[in-house]
Amino acid sequence: MNIPAGTLGLIANPRYDWMYSFDANDQAGHRDIFCPRGRVLGGSSAINGSIYIRGARSDYDRWASLGNTGWGYRDVLPYFTRHENFEGDSSPWHGVGGELNVTRLRSPHRVSNAFVAAALEAGHRFNDDFNGATQAGFGHYHVTQRHGERMSSSRSFLHPVLSRPNLTIVTDALVERILFQNRTATGIEFVHDRVKHVFNARREIVLSAGTIGSPQLLMLSGIGPAQHLSDLGIRTVHALPGVGYNLHDHQDILMAFDSPRSDLFGLSIRALPWLAASPFSYYLDRKGPWTSNTVEAGGFFKSSASQIEPDLQLIIRPLLGNQPKSRIPRGHGFSVHISLMRPASRGRLLLRSADPADKPLLQSNFLSGGDDARRLSLGIAEVRRIVSMPAMSAFRGDEIEPGKHRQSEDALSDYVHSHVATTFHPVGTCKMGTDAMAVVNPDLRVCGIDGLRVADASIMPAITSGNTNAPSIMIGEKCAALILG
Repeated sequence: MNIPAGTLGLIANPRYDWMYSFDANDQAGHRDIFCPRGRVLGGSSAINGSIYIRGARSDYDRWASLGNTGWGYRDVLPYFTRHENFEGDSSPWHGVGGELNVTRLRSPHRVSNAFVAAALEAGHRFNDDFNGATQAGFGHYHVTQRHGERMSSSRSFLHPVLSRPNLTIVTDALVERILFQNRTATGIEFVHDRVKHVFNARREIVLSAGTIGSPQLLMLSGIGPAQHLSDLGIRTVHALPGVGYNLHDHQDILMAFDSPRSDLFGLSIRALPWLAASPFSYYLDRKGPWTSNTVEAGGFFKSSASQIEPDLQLIIRPLLGNQPKSRIPRGHGFSVHISLMRPASRGRLLLRSADPADKPLLQSNFLSGGDDARRLSLGIAEVRRIVSMPAMSAFRGDEIEPGKHRQSEDALSDYVHSHVATTFHPVGTCKMGTDAMAVVNPDLRVCGIDGLRVADASIMPAITSGNTNAPSIMIGEKCAALILG
């Protein structure tokens, strides 16, 4: 699990992945959309692409403008730098000496370098640090690695303190509900080895089950929309209508290109020599293809001049990403993900039943709001322009997806609606705020409940720009500070 390229064998593997899906909707081709979530210590940070992106300054200032005092960019930056150990030049934007190692890729693939060069040829600016002064531009992503190994939140923060006497870890356990006395959280009930157990809280409980697990557990415990709970026979402890609402994600469109180059990740007879040499490069020198997170480079840009700030993110992969059932794709090519940073579409999470073992219903409502589909179509056009630049000529083959036959506005719109997916960044189902639909207040306390906080991506009132692992860790860091006062 610590080999970065090993993410290809972790996602869609039931041993490590909860294997959730967004349910089909009219705007997204009437099909279920895969939504992986980590089923291991460290959660999704143990199976993700290890990209370290904090988001734009305006993301957090927007949170603060919604009434979330203490969550503006200047407020949260110290919590990012506090736990960071940045392996790079000294910078006011980065910290040194923290638990989480942030660095650059050791052996980025040549196609990633070429893609960045092509973006510059297309007129985009170079950005050497997406977590610095500005997010706009193209370059290589920082990653949560150390010595060529994945550094999940578990390896970074938990493993070094396993010997602490005040820490107990129980794995392979299913938390079924939070226990209450009136409106005060007093403990949790969970099943381990088919036996029910109770842990009682002396002061308070912090719920960090993620965007899917946290609202699910609140509702199973009687905290949520009263009618929904009543319909399932769950006694309402406290009616909180916002639980499960505001579900959203970076909607994603994948483009795939064939390539004549056999050094791109994939299975073929021509690739056997470098595939055979890869383990030796990794174990002897911690370099080579195995150190790749397979999502190495890209950038942020505006879909149109009318946008105030970048609203699309591109991520290039040195492999064909249109073969979801293959751990390692057959044949050679590269893929580009187009991710929508500020989606208007909002969905909802609902319980299917009162059984904690039942996966909840995830209604994505992708492409149902604003001009989400149009902006993704504009992203396709920009990728085509970048890939057509001279810097990509050695890697460029035929466009497999969407394909050259899809050129008109209607054809691209049809492709977007029939192929939209998720960038695996669901957020928002326990929204932080001060309005009637808020689930937690700016201190991350569950509204109307004593002794219970939520600290994970579910509290985001609006999704951050870019990969959500770094902001989620920051939320945990800030929660710890709030608890300590």
